This record gives sequence, C-alpha cells and structure tokens, in this order.
Amino acid sequence: MNQYKQKTARLLIVGLFISLGVHAQKIEIGAGLGGMLYKGDVSPALNPRFYRPAASVFFRYNATRSFSIRGSGFIGGLRGDDQASRDPFQQARNYSFRTNLSAVEVDFEYNFLNYKPLPKAKNWTPYIFGGIGLSRFNNAVIKVGGVVTYPLGIGVKYEIKRPWSVGVEFGTRFMRNDYLDGLGDATFGNALTKVAQGNPALKDSYTYTALTLSYTFYKIVCP
Repeated sequence: MNQYKQKTARLLIVGLFISLGVHAQKIEIGAGLGGMLYKGDVSPALNPRFYRPAASVFFRYNATRSFSIRGSGFIGGLRGDDQASRDPFQQARNYSFRTNLSAVEVDFEYNFLNYKPLPKAKNWTPYIFGGIGLSRFNNAVIKVGGVVTYPLGIGVKYEIKRPWSVGVEFGTRFMRNDYLDGLGDATFGNALTKVAQGNPALKDSYTYTALTLSYTFYKIVCP
C-alpha cells in the first residue's frame, strides 16, 4: 500500500512539472528602455525636444498564438516649455514644467503573425495593444495619484536567440485629466493681463517609446 502511495505521489509530481513546463513556454518577463513625450496645453503636438528617459518592466502571458496578456510597470518623466511654441499666447504665458511619473497597466495584445511559444518556431510578429492603467505623477504645482489611463499602441517583437527576444514599441496613454503639466483650468497673472493656463477641453496624454528585451521560460528543470 505504501509503495502504491509513493508511485501515485511520484506520478502527481511528474504531472505537475509537465503542466508547469507547458505553461512556462507561454510566460515571458522583460524590460524596456526608452522615453516619454507629453502632449497637452503646453505642447499640443508631440515635440521631440521634450523627450525624457523612461524605463519599464513587464510580465507577458502568451495565451494563444494570436493573443497575449501583459502587465507592466513604468517610471519616467515629462516636460514642456511655452517658449518652444510659436503661439504668441503661449509665449506670453511663459510657462514650463517637469513632471515625474510612475504607472502600472494591463494590456491585451494581438499578434498578426501567430507568435508561437514553441522551441523550434521562428518567432517574429507585429502587434497592437490596448488596455487600462493607473498613473501617479507630481510636479512643482500638484501631486496626483491613481489617475486612470487608456493605453493604445503598436509594436514588433522578434526572437533573436531562444529564449531571448527583442522588440520596439510605441504607445499613447490617454487620460481624463488635465493636470499632467500642472495647469488644469487654473489662471495666473495680474488683473489686467490674466492669461488662461489650461484648456479644460484638451485632456493631457503621454507617449512611451521603448526598445524591449524579454526572456521566455521554455522549460522547468526538475530538481
């Protein structure tokens, strides 16, 4: 009876490792290095001169050949300056800012070329992603936490040498918030030359562009 129990326990352990190994082939961890750009009242269009460094880490689960789920964390900075604009009202306002930002998000990715988490597959694919996140930021004017963001973007990933993959990604984080630059709907100036700081109809957003490196767990070695 004891031998039967021992064999059963061994079979269960072997089955567990096989199951973990199969799922491990779908799991990736990685990091990204790039930068962020702000878009809002101070910079209505993306301006490369305001590019600031940023980094990320992520966990990706390749549920199928076409669909993946990713959880990510980000840290970076944003900046803007009215003096870079040709708008006379912005030049008169003469406002500039620097914002430190951290965020987490969950994205759903769609792979166009059926990315295969298999040891003998040649893997590369363009993909699109979208999801939801939370951002926390602070600047000289305001500190804000728990702001909901809506990520949307595109990317390409390529498995250069199993289990390592590289990629490049561009995405925008849309916000229902107008204080990323510290302006909002407040005003400043004297009674004669009061200048509106922010346009409440124009919500702030930021982009994140990065080169990524990830590791896929293709197998688990039984100790």
